[in-house]
This record gives sequence, structure tokens and C-alpha cells, in this order.
Amino acid sequence: MIIWLSSYPKSGNTWLRSLLSSYFYTNDGSFNFNLLKNIDQFPSAPYFSKYSDLFLKPESTSKFWIKEQIRINKDKKLRFFKTHNAMCKIDGNSFTDNNNTLGAIYIVRDPRKIVSSLSHHYQISDIEAFEFMNTENKAIVEKIENRYLGFNALFTWQFHINSWVKCEKFPVLTIRYEDLENETFTTLKKVFEFIKRISKMNISFDREKAKKTIKSCQFKIMQKLESENGFEESMINKKTKEKLKFFNFGDKNKYQELLDKKLIESINLKYQEQLKNFFYD
Repeated sequence: MIIWLSSYPKSGNTWLRSLLSSYFYTNDGSFNFNLLKNIDQFPSAPYFSKYSDLFLKPESTSKFWIKEQIRINKDKKLRFFKTHNAMCKIDGNSFTDNNNTLGAIYIVRDPRKIVSSLSHHYQISDIEAFEFMNTENKAIVEKIENRYLGFNALFTWQFHINSWVKCEKFPVLTIRYEDLENETFTTLKKVFEFIKRISKMNISFDREKAKKTIKSCQFKIMQKLESENGFEESMINKKTKEKLKFFNFGDKNKYQELLDKKLIESINLKYQEQLKNFFYD
């Protein structure tokens, strides 16, 4: 069965994925980028390229979402998958269901910090990043040889959050990126206990391994690894054709200094309910 690591783009999903891959798939908690292969991304092109369908529309792969999950779950093993897809239906096709999903961990992040990160990642202005988050039918689309093989339905930031946090099909643990950042050990333990409970694993939390995991997944170390070895998920600079830094801001993402005051006011007004609900000042 699948446990999803879900979030809106640039909300800390890769960091949680790194922590869990280091904790669950090593003996000593030492991280390297190859470990991320243990927690694949879904939906993504490799899962649909084998089909004969022409996939002429971006959303065409949605009809195979459940079919692929059934195939993945045939061996009845526990698997983690990273996703940016909203918990939604496209053309009547559900992203997942309780027959294929054991639970989900949803990461929410201060939207003002998301704007800065989206701006850098997609090489758009801060205002365009804010518009990105408010586009009703927003999706991440990948076209390969005239076939739409990569499709993640996002919708608006607000819709995305509600689709997962309010999901009643299976258990969902919601964590804040900021808690993962400021109380990493406590938050990782909380995530572990959730995974243990829904999967009924008969193992105890290894405090020492968790500490080593957290140390090896520090932002500065991730930056160093990216600088030395590159990171395949980073975007290409449209001007220089070189790869942009994926691990870019970290704790330096101070929206008060990075964003225009009027834009901050617009974000605060648009997302006042979410800012209050998730205790963002």
C-alpha cells in the first residue's frame, strides 16, 4: 500500500522525502541523492510511457492513475511516493482511493515563502508566482515526443491544501514546513509514529539514527551535495542553459525582505483564512 508525501510545489516535500529515505533505507542515517530513488514521484512520465495511448491532452494520463497504483501494490509492500497532485478527480478519474492508499503526510508552508521559491524555481516574477498559486486549473505538465506523459493537477493553493487536509478516504497527517525546519527531531518522530500506526510496523523509533539522519539532511549539506554532484530535479536556466539551484533559499527565505510590501499585503488578504488556521503571523 502507498503512503503519500504530498505538498504543493516548493513546500518542503523533497526535504521530508530525503529525511525518510535516509531513515528508512540506510543502516546509519547517512543521506545521498541516490536514496531518493526509494521514494519515487507519482504521477510521472515513466509510469505511462508504456501505454499505447497517444495522450494528446495534458490530463489524458489521469485515466491510468488507479490502474498504475493497482500494479504498484500487487506485491502488497509498503511504499512511499512523493506527489504534488491534488487529491482530486480529473474527467471522473480519482487520483487515488482507500484500496491503494494507506495514508498521506501533507506538508503545508507559509504561502509568502512559497511565492519566493516558485519565482526562483520557475524563473518567473513574484507577481507571476502569486498568480500561479491562484490559477483555478493550474497543473504541472510534461510533454515528451508529442505525448503528454507527465501531469500533476494542482489547482489553486487553497484547493490543494483542502483536498488533502480534509480528505476522509484515509488518514492524513498534516505538518508545517516551519515545524520541520525549527523542530526537526520532534516533527520527524511525529511522522514516524504516524507511519508506524497506519502501517502497523512493529518497530521503535531509533533516536540516534534519527539524529544522524537530520544531521546528514541539513540544508547546507544538501546544497553542497547539489554543488558537487548536481540534482536531477533542478530546473534549467532559460538564459544560461545551466541548472538552477534547487536548494536555494533555505532559512534565508525571508519574505519580508524578498517580497514587495504591496504583494505581501495581497497575499495576506487572499490567504487570511489559511494564515490563521496554520498559525502564520
